[in-house]
Amino acid sequence: MRDALREAFDDADVEGFVHVRDVDGPAEAGLNPDEPVVLASVFKIPVVLEYARQAAAGTLERTERLTVTAADKDGGVGTSGCADDVSLTLRDLAHFMMTMSDNAATDVLLRRVGLDNLHATLRGLGLERTHLIGGCAELLGSMVTELGLSVENLSEEDLSGVSEERIRALSVLDPARTTSGTPRETTTLLSKIWRDEAGPPEACAEVRKIMGNQIWPHRLSSGFGDEVKVSGKTGTLPGVRNEAGVVEYPDGRRYAAAVFLRTDSLGLRLPTADAAIGRAARMAIEHLRE
Repeated sequence: MRDALREAFDDADVEGFVHVRDVDGPAEAGLNPDEPVVLASVFKIPVVLEYARQAAAGTLERTERLTVTAADKDGGVGTSGCADDVSLTLRDLAHFMMTMSDNAATDVLLRRVGLDNLHATLRGLGLERTHLIGGCAELLGSMVTELGLSVENLSEEDLSGVSEERIRALSVLDPARTTSGTPRETTTLLSKIWRDEAGPPEACAEVRKIMGNQIWPHRLSSGFGDEVKVSGKTGTLPGVRNEAGVVEYPDGRRYAAAVFLRTDSLGLRLPTADAAIGRAARMAIEHLRE
């Protein structure tokens, strides 16, 4: 299986780090599953979990409203790209954060639930190697500082004028200096969520529902047919392509999958690399099913 995964990644000109596990059993498979990886927006999974845990505990109200202002926006999708201030409930911030990877919604929600609380939850779940340096503002801010650009000038066109050497040296692409984890810890977290062990059943069910509504079908779910339910969260940075989620088959068997790629190309659109995520997850899961 490891050789087959390496071949699939070689075909896509990427380096891959994979772990899949049977959510309800001991079977697992992977390639470099304990190597540190850059999470990118996959870090939003623990953020939504912390929100849901606090909502279930009654320490915050799902209908509490917060405002996304210009200070939170990076010109991306969702509220990040809105021209005006946007007021949303916490549950809608969580929805935007996970379904379309809205960075501004993420940072507003993370400030509300608290980074220290999130880390305490991760440690309580036994996840010692998953660490956040902050929200999206901190991730993008490090790029802005190191490249001497602005948040509005981090498009593919803008970055094309920066040498590959400078981009590869960015701290946001170094697991030792940025938000990071491992494939195994990521599938551990997902399995606990799907087994109602990551918090109250009410909280875990809310996370599962939100993750099932992600709008991006080009990575993990590309490896599976319509009869298979895929709930996931992508992550993207220059030279980084990720997705982690849970794959549920009609026979009731379900598998947590985490695929993290380092790509040879720094391009924004890499369909071959994106498809390799779905292909690798399917190969590993089929190996377990056999």
